[in-house]
Amino acid sequence: MSPQTLAPPAASAAPALATTPITGAVATLQALVAEGVDTIFGYPGGAIIPIYDALYDFKEQLNHVLVRHEQGGIHAAQGYARSSGRVGVALATSGPGATNLVTGLADALIDSTPLVCITGQVFAHLLGTDAFQETDIINITTPVTKWNYQVTRAEEIPEALARAFYIARSGRPGPVLVDITKNAQMQLFDAPAYAPCTHIRSYRPAPVVRNEYIEQAAALINSAKQPFILWGQGVVLGRAEREFQEFVEKSGIPAAWTILGVGVLATGHPLNVGMLGMHGNYGPNVLTNECDVLIAIGMRFDDRVTGRLDKYARQAQIVHLDIDPTEIGKNVPTAVPVWGDCKETLPLLTALVERKEHAAWLARFNGYAAQEVDAVIREELFPSSEELTMGEVMQQLNEITGGEAVIVSDVGQHQMVACRYARQNQSRSHVTSGGLGTMGFALPAAIGAKFGAPHRPVVAVIGDGGFQMTIQEMGTIMQTGVDVKIIILNNQFLGMVRQWQELFHQRRYSFVDIQSPDFVAVAAGYRIAGQRVDARADLRPALERMLAHPGSFLLEVMVTKENNIFPMVPQGCSVAEIRLR
Repeated sequence: MSPQTLAPPAASAAPALATTPITGAVATLQALVAEGVDTIFGYPGGAIIPIYDALYDFKEQLNHVLVRHEQGGIHAAQGYARSSGRVGVALATSGPGATNLVTGLADALIDSTPLVCITGQVFAHLLGTDAFQETDIINITTPVTKWNYQVTRAEEIPEALARAFYIARSGRPGPVLVDITKNAQMQLFDAPAYAPCTHIRSYRPAPVVRNEYIEQAAALINSAKQPFILWGQGVVLGRAEREFQEFVEKSGIPAAWTILGVGVLATGHPLNVGMLGMHGNYGPNVLTNECDVLIAIGMRFDDRVTGRLDKYARQAQIVHLDIDPTEIGKNVPTAVPVWGDCKETLPLLTALVERKEHAAWLARFNGYAAQEVDAVIREELFPSSEELTMGEVMQQLNEITGGEAVIVSDVGQHQMVACRYARQNQSRSHVTSGGLGTMGFALPAAIGAKFGAPHRPVVAVIGDGGFQMTIQEMGTIMQTGVDVKIIILNNQFLGMVRQWQELFHQRRYSFVDIQSPDFVAVAAGYRIAGQRVDARADLRPALERMLAHPGSFLLEVMVTKENNIFPMVPQGCSVAEIRLR
């Protein structure tokens, strides 16, 4: 949604009741409370001081988490939103404070994460004068927000924030930014009672469900001999986990997931055949190009899932369920588009599909899974070499946690290992940067995830490269006392880039050999307990100690340096050309 001018109240609206005047800053915080916000992540500065001054009197209603960098603040808000299912909120000042949010906004937009970011801005009369710490954050963030708006008068604040929350959480969720000038924060005005937004003219968050498409989709599915379901985060965002499971189990169709959809079906469910994509499982990739009907639910056919598009599922009739009509037909031709919220469309479809079993078809997935175990998985999880592997760390973690932990992974080889091997028993159990691939995401996101799911163990799985991008957020852990378990899988390389250089660039290792500090000593400086492990005999006891420790704990595991992640679909290849070695 593009920037827009706030419309004046309708002429028939009841007049506002007389109230005691309040500042725009107080109105901002009252709006957050009214929207059910309990935690915000932020960093103060000159242009947002009035809001922080008002926040002094809201300590009982709003828990403010002081991060160490604005990028850490927005990633923490993302982690909060992803683990809780609520809107994440971040505060930042003008200029560099606001621009430091841009990476997180881009990440949240592509991963459909609901955020409301509030930035301070210079006085309205200084706009356009290149005032100190003035940046045109509206034009900067237009491409990476679902909606943004600049407030220059206090009277605009309640309606602007009501719209922000409505837009952020409705339809296909996404990040919203409201930029408030300093004068608007300071002005007194007679604020009416806060009214949440429920409708915006010209904004239709969910398309009208068309029954003829439901009927066409059901007919196609019922006639299929080798149907295949692909599901993504849209099922999670639509809170349609139960509806999805009922559809899968009635239809008897094998189902595979994108990395943001993991957990909707438990890892051990008999119809869950694994992960799609570049480092996904062998069977789901190969058999994508052999199914006759492909049912895509809440996923967008990202290039990491499809590989080479002109060789992707050309033999299949595709049924695509999505709340965002622009995703249907964007990358792959669709036989039947099913527009709408999957929580509404899935039950309609389930009612029309026939109860079936596809035993022979499912057996083919299981056969490919057995090949993958023999070629890749057994050695990764139970290695015969002396050196530790990333996979065996995840396997040991699975055994101890029983798949009940929230895993927050960064970006790189360890991310693919965590996605492939972490056991997940429920939705909202794996938080990672999917579409943008933001290194440095995991540590602050894990902080936010713990605030969003305080009763679940949260384990951040991070590489030695990504950890150093936001290492300063250990200060946030120290100050808040938040209980986050951190596992650094240290291969002393920027591992994913090194893998590509090995496989496709003649082992020309150009600037990927990264030297790191003593992470345990750094953690001790932040008063966080830690341990380093480089021997297999010490791994299990260290993981148990970490999980039992009352408070945050950093565990650095030294893993083999040149271990590649397989299977792998090389760039420019079809998904059926996936390599096991």
